Amino acid sequence: MPSSVKILGIPGSLRRESFNRRLLEAAQTMLPPETTMELASLEGIPVFNQDLEAHLPPKVVEFKAQIRAADAILFGVPEYNYGVAGPLKNAIDWASRPYTDNSWKEKPVAAVSASVGLLGGSRAVYQLRQSFVFLGMHPINLPEVFVTFAPQKFDAQGRFIDPDGRKYLESLLTTLVDWTRRLRGH
Repeated sequence: MPSSVKILGIPGSLRRESFNRRLLEAAQTMLPPETTMELASLEGIPVFNQDLEAHLPPKVVEFKAQIRAADAILFGVPEYNYGVAGPLKNAIDWASRPYTDNSWKEKPVAAVSASVGLLGGSRAVYQLRQSFVFLGMHPINLPEVFVTFAPQKFDAQGRFIDPDGRKYLESLLTTLVDWTRRLRGH
């Protein structure tokens, strides 16, 4: 029997009706066997201030604990102005600090994105992958999941209804779980 895997899904937007949150919610319904996924919230994480590292804000302590409790990370990455959204970058910075207490280190990770545009948030995902290198994470690069023209790919209830997109998302989840088990030596 395969070992269980706990994924932490992190939607990079604060917007309640975020397509990236919806994409992660869809992922929760498509997980491989022996896998669970909880969604984190970036709501309430203050703007990063290095002066506060000695006494981290409670929301940051909670967020870092969620990361540490997870076996793998799945980011839902919105793209703003050709880059990573501010709330997500801010949360990543907090969880990597202080320098000697990087919560991301050694975590298997993947990123997906949904966008109203033609490129599906790919620029933000590629930018985020640069941070994975410095943070010491172990990324899954393929398959890529970029949901283009997102309003057409979700129904009125927020369900991800694109059959091809669902296949890619399911494949990415399987790859992330397999990668996580492999890194553990299982």
